[in-house]
Amino acid sequence: MTDPTYPKGSTALLFIDPYNDFLAEDGKMWPALREVAQTVDLHANLARVRAAARGASVPIFILPHHRYKPSDFEGWSHLTPSQKAAHDYQLFAVDSPGGDWYPGFGPEPGDIVVREHWGASSFANTDLDVQLRQHHITHVIFIGLIANTCIESSARHAAELGYHVTLVRDATAAMSAEAMHAAHDINGPTYAHAILTTAELEQALAGASSG
Repeated sequence: MTDPTYPKGSTALLFIDPYNDFLAEDGKMWPALREVAQTVDLHANLARVRAAARGASVPIFILPHHRYKPSDFEGWSHLTPSQKAAHDYQLFAVDSPGGDWYPGFGPEPGDIVVREHWGASSFANTDLDVQLRQHHITHVIFIGLIANTCIESSARHAAELGYHVTLVRDATAAMSAEAMHAAHDINGPTYAHAILTTAELEQALAGASSG
């Protein structure tokens, strides 16, 4: 991989699932994510990447997972294991604290909130691709959760559609160190154009903002 450059007007930050159920101390999934999240200093790095993007005038797209409703999946033939688990746990339930944005990580004026994705990919059955293309985006940077599920599925999909894809190692988390290793050291190099740390991304975006 070569050192990436991020062209002005063509780069976007894609923030997947910044929900309380993932990020808050009382979130339903936080106990499973806590160890890895604390190891990589997740919350601080998410904030740093967001700040770096805003400083470089890089637009932020929020890519939310479908929020639980009791009638979800009625009549569906082929739920994935992840969909079934999310339904059983009532993840990101509508009108619940877990389905709210984690404080400080929700959309701000000018941010774009994409339609909720039903599975792992934020492109499947949403308006993400058309939103990116209408905003002239060619380079996408992924942060959020979870590294080996929604991040990986969405980033792979982006690569298949022809976008330049960046993963940020320490601005995501997973349920185990092994899953993080697979996401960034085994699977990521087969499709991502850049796999950076938060510090490396900050430096690259600073260069873009001053270039």
